[in-house]
Amino acid sequence: MKPQVLVFIDWYKPFFKAGGPVRSLVNLVDHLQGAIDFHIVTGDRDYTATNAPADLLTDRWTTQDGAERVWYTSPAGRNVRQWKALLRERKWDAIYINGMWSRWSSLLPLWLLRGSDQRRIVAVRGMLAAGVMVQKSVLKRLLLLLMRTTGCFKGVEFQATSAEEVEDVKRWIGRDAKVHLVPNLGRKLERTAPLPIAKQPGELRLVSVGRIAKEKNTLFAIERLRTLTGDVRLDLYGTVYDEGYWQQCQRSIATLPSHVRVQWHGEVTPDQVSALLAKGHVTYMPSLGENFGHSMLESLSSGRPLLISDRTPWKGLEAQEAGWDLPLDRPEAFTAVLQKLVAMGPEEHARLMRGAFALASRSLQAEETTTGHLRMFSA
Repeated sequence: MKPQVLVFIDWYKPFFKAGGPVRSLVNLVDHLQGAIDFHIVTGDRDYTATNAPADLLTDRWTTQDGAERVWYTSPAGRNVRQWKALLRERKWDAIYINGMWSRWSSLLPLWLLRGSDQRRIVAVRGMLAAGVMVQKSVLKRLLLLLMRTTGCFKGVEFQATSAEEVEDVKRWIGRDAKVHLVPNLGRKLERTAPLPIAKQPGELRLVSVGRIAKEKNTLFAIERLRTLTGDVRLDLYGTVYDEGYWQQCQRSIATLPSHVRVQWHGEVTPDQVSALLAKGHVTYMPSLGENFGHSMLESLSSGRPLLISDRTPWKGLEAQEAGWDLPLDRPEAFTAVLQKLVAMGPEEHARLMRGAFALASRSLQAEETTTGHLRMFSA
C-alpha cells in the first residue's frame, strides 16, 4: 500500500501567487503521484485574494488531476474541531507541514500533535534563513521559544533543501534536530536547446519574476541600474506584496536616467513564467534568500543566465558559465556585472546561454532527488 501523507499548506493549485512554496509542493506531487497518496489541506483563495472562486468545492475532499485529494478550507471551516477530525480521519504514515509561521498550516497542526507518536515532517521552505528571520524577528523568536518549551518540536523531523538550510534548522530548532537533506524538485520541463534571443553590444534586457517585496530585494535591484550606460530595460512580473515598499520602488524608478527603463507588468500564472523569462537576456533577482528559486531554474532551462545573490542554492554560476551569484554587501559588484552585460556581444552571450541550459539539464535529472523524497516519506 502506498504511504498515506496528510499535507498542510496555506495555498495549493490552482492558486499560485504565493510563489515558491506552492510550486515546490505542486512539483513534488507531480513527481511522486504514483508512489504516494497525498491528501492536501489548504485554503480556498489565493494569496492576497479576498474571495474564493465561485466554482471551488470547499470543506470536503476533491480529487485533482494528479490523483491527489485536496481539502479547500473556507474561513468558517478553519477551526480546531475540523483540524482534529482531519488528523484522526485515518492512520497517516506522515503529516507533512509546509512552512514555519502559518497559524493554520504550521503552528496548529504541531500544537495538536505535540506529545503524540504521529510522524511529523516540517518542510522549512526557507523560512529560517537569515534574510527572513530579520523580518518580525522578535515575534518569530518568541514563537520558536514557545513551540520548543511546550514540546511542539519534540520528535518532529525537518526537511531542508540545502546544507545552509540544515544549519538554519540546527540553529533555530536545536543541534539534535533530525533533518532530511532533500532538495526541491523542479517542474517537469521538456526542452532540447536554449530558446534563441538576439543580443547586441549596448543593450540589455533584464527580467525578474517574483513578488514585489522586501525579501525579494526589488529596490536594491532597481538602484543598481542607476549609473549604467546603454539601453537598459528591466521587466518586473509578480504580485505586489507590500504597497509601501512598492511606492519606494516607484520613486526610485521615477528618478532613473531616461535610457534605463523599469516596467511592472503585474502578476502572472505559472505557465507564463518560462516564456516571459525567455524575453530577457538575463534573469535578474538579487533576493535576500531563496529556498530553491523555481523561476531561476526555469530561466536556466530557457538558456537565460542568472544575476542573483549568493543566498540561494544556485552557487558557482560564473565557473559554470551560467551567470553570477554575488554577495549583497558588495552592491558595486552587481553594477559592474550589469555594465559588463550591457557591453556584451552575441558570441559571449551565446556561451552564457549554453552554460545556463547545461546547468538546468543537470539539475533536472531528478531521479536521485525523487528517491530522496520517497525515502523521507517511507522511513
